[in-house]
Amino acid sequence: MPMLTPELISRLPKAELHVHLDGSLRPATMIDLARAAKIELPSRDPAVLRRHMLVDDARDLEDYIARFELTIALLQTPEAIERVAYEMVEDAARDNVRCLEVRYCPLLSLRLGLTLEEVLTAEHRGFSRGERDFGVRTGIINCALRHHDLQESVEIAEASVRHQGLGVVGFDLAGGEAGRPPGAHGAAFDVAARGLLGITVHAGEAAGADSIHEALWRCHAERIGHGTRLYENRALQDYVRDRQILVEVNLTSNLQTRVVRRASEHPVRAYFDAGLAVSLCTDSWLMSGVCLSDEYWLAHRELGFTREEVDTMILYGFEAAFLPRPDREALLSRVRDELRSL
Repeated sequence: MPMLTPELISRLPKAELHVHLDGSLRPATMIDLARAAKIELPSRDPAVLRRHMLVDDARDLEDYIARFELTIALLQTPEAIERVAYEMVEDAARDNVRCLEVRYCPLLSLRLGLTLEEVLTAEHRGFSRGERDFGVRTGIINCALRHHDLQESVEIAEASVRHQGLGVVGFDLAGGEAGRPPGAHGAAFDVAARGLLGITVHAGEAAGADSIHEALWRCHAERIGHGTRLYENRALQDYVRDRQILVEVNLTSNLQTRVVRRASEHPVRAYFDAGLAVSLCTDSWLMSGVCLSDEYWLAHRELGFTREEVDTMILYGFEAAFLPRPDREALLSRVRDELRSL
């Protein structure tokens, strides 16, 4: 196989399974939306705004999340939500992402009177247009938030099941982890599981391996978001390995939230070597200041992942996508052929 370079990685077909809608707006779009909504921004210069939104000064996960308040305020109309969704597909296609699953808590867009259905319909319109224009397969993952009460989480889960025809493929729990175990929202995950949605849970980032254990046994998780502290429980790590439960790894985000000190110390290297299914993701294109190719280049440069290992992680991502099996297998076949040809 040829030596890895940033240019080669950018040409590889990839799956992005963990990225947040409210963390991936274009600065120029933020400026347009703020002007229309009469919202003040720190700057009307796209380059200056991009630098402001890059979270490289957070003390912890809660600090990182706080930066999202500015983007959420801009996602309060159907037109804004649809535009951001469409542009995400365009940006993904530019990075040769072929499967894009985007997560967002739709309750965050109800401040000016939208309904959950209107939010999901707007997302769906944007992603559907993007699919047609750019050939990227998309899916919506609805997030409940840890600091919301259980009834709100159940409401999102019920809406997710009800609106699978609007491209909803999964259900998730996000937000500050410390002191907020995922099992507190277990009833919402019961709804999602009965409704046959894919389930992924943010766990093992700011909280320890116990949060991953609870996400698996109480929340029916089929994938784990972050999973950075899974290594703290070796038996649980072996369980995740043996069942090939995908760990959605976010290198740059984990550095920003101080979960790891240096990229070279990230446990993804040990996870991969131990046989776990891991795939790289970005978490947020705007706040983390990266695209998916950047994350794979970082893994190569700082953790020694070879071209063959990068291909394996890419394939793990496609294999775990919340797609109907015939669609997933057809996509996997095309991706394998393309990876061999590059």
